[in-house]
Amino acid sequence: MATKTITVSSFKGGTAKTSTSLHVGAALAKFHKQKVLLIDFDAQANLTLGLGFDPDSIDSMAPVLQGTKILKDVVQKTCVKGLDIVPADTWLERVEVTGTLAADRYSHEKLKISLENSGYDIIIIDTPPSLCWLTESALIASTEAIVCATPEFYSIKGLERLSQFMSTIAERHPMQILGVVLSFWNARGKSNDSFLNVIERAFPGKCFDAKIRKDIQISEASIYGKPLFELAKIKKESRAAEDYQLLAKEILTRLKS
Repeated sequence: MATKTITVSSFKGGTAKTSTSLHVGAALAKFHKQKVLLIDFDAQANLTLGLGFDPDSIDSMAPVLQGTKILKDVVQKTCVKGLDIVPADTWLERVEVTGTLAADRYSHEKLKISLENSGYDIIIIDTPPSLCWLTESALIASTEAIVCATPEFYSIKGLERLSQFMSTIAERHPMQILGVVLSFWNARGKSNDSFLNVIERAFPGKCFDAKIRKDIQISEASIYGKPLFELAKIKKESRAAEDYQLLAKEILTRLKS
């Protein structure tokens, strides 16, 4: 299987986008022996912090996009075998209007070019919760995209706009929607059917069967800077750890098909 590059995105914050990027990547590496690269492409650097790195002390993709470094220069090993990360920093927030990118009419292509021949099985890009330059660049660089949402009004409401944004990019760059992940899921929620119907309209047939239940253990794991799967006590008690393993398996199945 050629390298699969997956953008993980949402239209708003609070959709567990970063947790999904982190735990899907960790599960693919740990349980499916995939060589995985996470790219934190959000200046808030939550993915970087969630894996125990200080975003102020290491390079992000910014110097790679500016042409002063190459990908391998900014890759960091994580505590999970087979899982690497390119951290984020605050420079990312305005990188497109600085240095060589400011005058480059094809600047959106830089990320895609920098990831060519990476040697990874799967690359997962965690993007800002907005339709900005970073998100567009990530989607252009990707073969697939995963959409994150929660079963609440404002999260679901933005899905149609996100769908249109992705469709516009897919017209110019080959990229398909791999699926929609629902987090903070309550199987007994009264409005579940209504939310699922909205998802079906925006992304027909794309909702993942695996849904991520609300779990305080995710926040606790982030304090240690490790995925749930690397903390024995938390993993044993965690519903989300089970859910993310099921989601990773489902993602791998869809990628192979």
